[in-house]
Amino acid sequence: MGKSSKKKKGSRAGDQLDSSDTESMSSSSTVVSDVAPAYATEQVTSNDFVLDELIDTLYEKRGSTRENALGRLVDAFESFVLLPFIENKCTTLSHLFINSIKKGSAKEAILASRAIALLTLTVGAGANSHEIMEEALPELCRILSGSDQSKMPAVLDCLALVTFVGANDLDETEVALKAMWEVIHPKSGSNVGTVKKYRPPVVAAAITAWSFLLTTISNWRRNPENWKEHISHLSTLLESDDRAVRMAAGEAIALFFELKLLDVQLAEDSPVQKDPKYQLFIYMQGMKAKVTAQIDALSSEAGGKGADKKNLNDQRELFQKIWDYVKDNWNPEETVKVSSKLGMLRVSSWTELVQLNFLRRFLGRGFLKHAQGNSLLHEIFNFGVDKTEGLSNIAKKIYRSEEEKERALRLNKDRKMAQERKQSILNEQM
Repeated sequence: MGKSSKKKKGSRAGDQLDSSDTESMSSSSTVVSDVAPAYATEQVTSNDFVLDELIDTLYEKRGSTRENALGRLVDAFESFVLLPFIENKCTTLSHLFINSIKKGSAKEAILASRAIALLTLTVGAGANSHEIMEEALPELCRILSGSDQSKMPAVLDCLALVTFVGANDLDETEVALKAMWEVIHPKSGSNVGTVKKYRPPVVAAAITAWSFLLTTISNWRRNPENWKEHISHLSTLLESDDRAVRMAAGEAIALFFELKLLDVQLAEDSPVQKDPKYQLFIYMQGMKAKVTAQIDALSSEAGGKGADKKNLNDQRELFQKIWDYVKDNWNPEETVKVSSKLGMLRVSSWTELVQLNFLRRFLGRGFLKHAQGNSLLHEIFNFGVDKTEGLSNIAKKIYRSEEEKERALRLNKDRKMAQERKQSILNEQM
């Protein structure tokens, strides 16, 4: 298909979308699994026409047909790094996906949100991703300010990723951070009598997305005065009845400590009490003490009757890591084996761990494929070069043996710490 026909279709896409149509799906749609053999080698082949047909299906009037095509495209984007295929299709795909968010059903909007995020993740940082972000941002923020909460977790993930990859400066990032924070901590407006209440899964998704974006602030606006409201509300969320909310809030607080957002520097050449920042210093010291005590309690929370043991253990493990960092400055460490050539993806800070957790959860089964072939992930985690290239076979074996030994030592350390925590909990319950 030529560019002219694409442009012509693109101009009528918005008029053709109709989510209320419940007619039967078109039988011409082709399953994405048919594309797998072609993309298993990461090469563009004649099977590109399968994906092209799915894209053409997004112009269809039937909502169910578009949903089917979106689902198959999402599967393809998750399973393969489709950079060669989308190279000249970014604008077309972005327009189509955003039209589906605007005019489609809730299911279609959820799939389209995921598709936009995957498109951005595939194309990487640059002019294309910035254009996608600029076009998607208003529509994503509109949904977050609306009432349909079923769409919000997917929209929050999408907003986080398009901003993480596409934003050029702090002002653009702050638009997304503000929209997410209004979900985390909703307030009544001047003309609204009641505060909007979001369900726990939406709140947890908002905190996770917000924390993921927070990892990009670097040296931007670290004035503790700007973070008083945030740390206070996150402390409140540590007492939420929902475990996912508590854990998401815990990760955000770990970032606050690592980024030193709670640290107040007092003047050294005048009495402390006369420093204009003294009251802020006292407030932040109090908040540090409060959240530290909360972290300690959550790291050893008793199960109780009917408690979900797996999720409880996940909570204890997370908050023990946070406690170790806050009290003893022990950085969290995690390794993921990517491939024999690329070796291990290693993280050793809360910033990196939050990024890894977000991307691993978002990509799901496609994470390893993207970790192997997506240059954006290589850039984020500073890996991707085959460190054994040029080595003799014996040297390769020695290198990989050392890697395995290092991994075993880390696992043994983690097991030992877990056993100590378990024994501590048992002692407290006796």
